[in-house]
Amino acid sequence: MKAALVIMAAGLGSRYGGNKQVDGVGPNGEILMEYSIYDAIRAGFTKVVFIIKPDMLDMMKNLCGDRLCKRTTRSGEPVEVCYAFQDFTSVPAFYTIPAERTKPFGTTHAVLCARAYVKEPFCVINADDYYGVDAYRAMYEELCRLPEAGKAAMVGYELKNTVSINGTVSRGVCRVKDGCLSSIKETLKIRLFADGSIADVADGAHNELAPETVVSMNFWGFVPSIFDELERYFREFLYQIAADDIKAECLLPNMVGELVKKGTLQVSVLHSADRWFGMTYHEDRLHVAAELKRLHDNGTYPVSLRQ
Repeated sequence: MKAALVIMAAGLGSRYGGNKQVDGVGPNGEILMEYSIYDAIRAGFTKVVFIIKPDMLDMMKNLCGDRLCKRTTRSGEPVEVCYAFQDFTSVPAFYTIPAERTKPFGTTHAVLCARAYVKEPFCVINADDYYGVDAYRAMYEELCRLPEAGKAAMVGYELKNTVSINGTVSRGVCRVKDGCLSSIKETLKIRLFADGSIADVADGAHNELAPETVVSMNFWGFVPSIFDELERYFREFLYQIAADDIKAECLLPNMVGELVKKGTLQVSVLHSADRWFGMTYHEDRLHVAAELKRLHDNGTYPVSLRQ
């Protein structure tokens, strides 16, 4: 079955202190998204769509896009590679972009920008996260079972395995019932403390969260009918929120949560046997580099992903 991997790579990476999406953190200079691509293709995915800023095109082709065009799928066909631009040209004409606005409009807008390139079931991921081999296998198998509409999937991770000692992180905090998502709340300031406790510290509060809480790391599985919902939600966001807050972002977990609450979308929660890791802060880099080297050394990956 054909399936697309959609990689959100247009983020600014401000907390990281540089463009973390293209930081060569692997033993041979591999960037994190190369591991996602490698794992997705061996799981069965047949297309890769990069969502980038227009000025990133040449860089993305040089980093991995041109090599990826030479790869083949499990069935022996060439991997299809597409580039979608997340910029202000895709914003509906009714909305006037404030002169002060420089940031993109968030993850819902990012995925919507890929609509022209995605006609098959697809998985959405962040460019700067490592999700693990098993996550792609589980997601591909689930995409093969999804009907045309009304169903989706996500890979859930335990909160304790996704926080950083180097600062706060944002996570989609989930409630799961009978294997399906019952609610999700985008929680923007989660901090790990020295004693191992974890809390939401937004607005000066201290709301403790259980370490085993299931969280979303933006690893979603959809069918193409979701694009209609993405468009509707993004337009409502522009009407209601963005005019009053030039930094507001239209976030994918919030859209999914709304559809789940309305009962129009059922999201299966898949669990990966692998450990997530990523680079929110530059101080996270040493840990990520060590983990990737370990995975090469134990045979999970070949000596180089670029052979």
